[in-house]
Amino acid sequence: MKKQDKQEDNPILEERNEEKQKKDERLKNKNFIDSWKNAFKGIIYATTTQQHIKQQLIIAIIVVIISLFFNLNKAEFLCFLFTIVLIIFAEMVNTAIETVVDLYVDVYHPKAKIAKDVAAGGVVIATINALIVAYFLFFDKIADIGLNFIENVANTPSHLAFSVMITVMIAALALIAYAKTNRHRGLNNKFVPSGHATIAFAANTIIWILANNAVILILSLVMAILVSESRIAAKEHKLSEIIFSACLGTALVLIAYAIVFGVMKLI
Repeated sequence: MKKQDKQEDNPILEERNEEKQKKDERLKNKNFIDSWKNAFKGIIYATTTQQHIKQQLIIAIIVVIISLFFNLNKAEFLCFLFTIVLIIFAEMVNTAIETVVDLYVDVYHPKAKIAKDVAAGGVVIATINALIVAYFLFFDKIADIGLNFIENVANTPSHLAFSVMITVMIAALALIAYAKTNRHRGLNNKFVPSGHATIAFAANTIIWILANNAVILILSLVMAILVSESRIAAKEHKLSEIIFSACLGTALVLIAYAIVFGVMKLI
C-alpha cells in the first residue's frame, strides 16, 4: 500500500502517465469521421510523395478509358477494376512497410531488407495478376476490333458513366495532391479542390446527361449542393474552393462525354 501511495504522489510518474495518455489519444481516432479523414490523408501522402503510385494512377486512367472500347460485361469489368485497385493497394502497403522499417532501422539490417523485399514482391505479384487478367479479358476481343468499337461505348451508358466517375475521382485526387504541395502556394491558399464537392457535381452532371426526369435532376442538384455546403460548414474548405470543385467536376464529365460522342460522330 505504501509503494502504491508513493507512486501516486510522485509527480514525475504522474507526468509520464499524462504524456502516455496524450500520446495514446493522438494515435487513436476519436470517431468514425476522423478515421476517414486520416485514411484520406494517407492516400494524399502516398499520391503526393510516391512516384510509382503517381504513375499507376495515370496508367489506371488510361486503361479505364481503353476499357470503354471493349464490350465488357459486369463480371469482366468488376474483375478488371479489382486488378487495378489491387495494384494500387499493394503499392500503398509497400510504402507503409518501408516507412515503418526506415523509422526503426537507421543502418543496414538483413531483416529490414527482407521486409522491404517481401513488400515489393507483393506489388510484383499484383502486377503479374493484372497482366494475366488483361490477357484473358482482352486477347480475344482485340482481334475483333474494327472501326465500330466506339459503338460499344454508346451501347453501355452505365459502363461509360462508371468509367467517367472513376476517371474524375482519380483526376480530383491527383489535383488535390498537386495543390497541397509546397510549390503551389496559390492553389494552397484558395483553390485546393474538395474531393466531396468534385465527385458530387460530377455525379450530378452524369445524372443530368442520362436522366429525363425533372424531379431526379432537381434532387441530384440539391444533394450536390448539400454535400458541398457540408464541407464549408465543417470548415474543411472555403467557398472559392467549393465553387472551383463544382466547376471542375462538371467540366471533367462534360469533356469526357464530348470526347466519346465526338469520336462517334467522326466514325
